[in-house]
Amino acid sequence: MLTTTLSDFRKDIKSYFDQVTESFDTLIINRGKDTGVVIMSLEEYNSLKSTQHELSSHKNQQRLDESIQALKSNKTLEKKLAE
Repeated sequence: MLTTTLSDFRKDIKSYFDQVTESFDTLIINRGKDTGVVIMSLEEYNSLKSTQHELSSHKNQQRLDESIQALKSNKTLEKKLAE
């Protein structure tokens, strides 16, 4: 995670954006006591939104947990795709 002040961010916006998009780092711009702004890559944001959606219902959470347990215990099912 990167942190900076607003003035430093203004001085080198391109470099900060490059770091965020290339390394998937999150950038926090401090704006005073307990306030700030978070900048992340679009790819990271989309991933977070996807995870939020997948975990948004209890049923989805259960299915995911069951799938993880099946993988851990090698109880997987293999199917061939129709040609």
